[in-house]
Amino acid sequence: MSNLKVASFFEKLDNNYVRCNLCPNRCLLVPGQIGLCKARQNIKGILYSLVYGKVAAVHNDPIEKKPLYHFLPGSKAYSIATTGCNMSCKFCQNWDISQKFVDEVTAREMTPEQVVDEALKQGAKSIAYTYSEPVIFFEFMLDTAKLARAKGLKNVMHSNGYIMPEPLAELMPYLDAANIDLKGMTDQYYTFYTANGRVEPVLDTLKTLKQHGIWLEVTNLLVPGGNDSPEDVGKLVSWVKENLGADTPLHFSRFFPLYKLENLAPTPYDTLNQAAAIAQKNGLKYVYVGNIETDKWNNTYCSGGQLAIKRVGYFVMENNLTQGKCASGEAVAGVWQ
Repeated sequence: MSNLKVASFFEKLDNNYVRCNLCPNRCLLVPGQIGLCKARQNIKGILYSLVYGKVAAVHNDPIEKKPLYHFLPGSKAYSIATTGCNMSCKFCQNWDISQKFVDEVTAREMTPEQVVDEALKQGAKSIAYTYSEPVIFFEFMLDTAKLARAKGLKNVMHSNGYIMPEPLAELMPYLDAANIDLKGMTDQYYTFYTANGRVEPVLDTLKTLKQHGIWLEVTNLLVPGGNDSPEDVGKLVSWVKENLGADTPLHFSRFFPLYKLENLAPTPYDTLNQAAAIAQKNGLKYVYVGNIETDKWNNTYCSGGQLAIKRVGYFVMENNLTQGKCASGEAVAGVWQ
């Protein structure tokens, strides 16, 4: 056990049981049992992280891949993940690490110091905690984020937002930006597609991040027959506008048949265009469509229609903003330097 990290946010109970309080699953674990996330285990009445420092994926990505379109555009984000996730989404595109135990993959041992050093060597402006679910490697993320902040790097995460308020509060002082997956607007949707999630904790996370000044963008994967009706989209768009603000970027993402939903067809282009049009009509200023090749929904525009940022795929081809402002002087919401 010398190579394991004692977990944060758990309580000891009678008979060496423990309850994990990191995420809303709040797993009750008997000795020897591993949580739903596949990343935390009760060993003789103490909860341990099984994935601390065991990096299953690492890349120096464009920040746009997170996706974060209004945060240091054109910069690189040194991106890391471990195995495990606190949801079991049927459509997961990274299921080969998120739905695996750490001993089922080839992981690279890295300390927080090594992660930060590599990020600096590769010219990254930020470290991204992403790919699987950063909440479940909380201790490793937090230790790395503290070092990164001290070295002048930004910290960003792409997360399902399924975290309890206390650990979120501990993380936020070191977090600069987040993209949160808002998968749907009902518990019924979350239960069917993620196995164990609920929507309210995700909404609470979104509101908390916004209230504390963390730069926030939202992603919604449109699953055919699941959450892609005009009514579903309208409900999500209205919630984002009312609770996060009209200047919060919203990314609609195209579903592709993967993992347990290989029987479904990809999201039709018409559905994606319709969703983006609904968001714009309802007053959201920055609406994007991902996982497709498109100019219309990949660029950022000033309110007068002038091109602010031109993107091809995940790459910035033009940035016509000056300190986050259009030529007219209009400020575009975001973090630009």
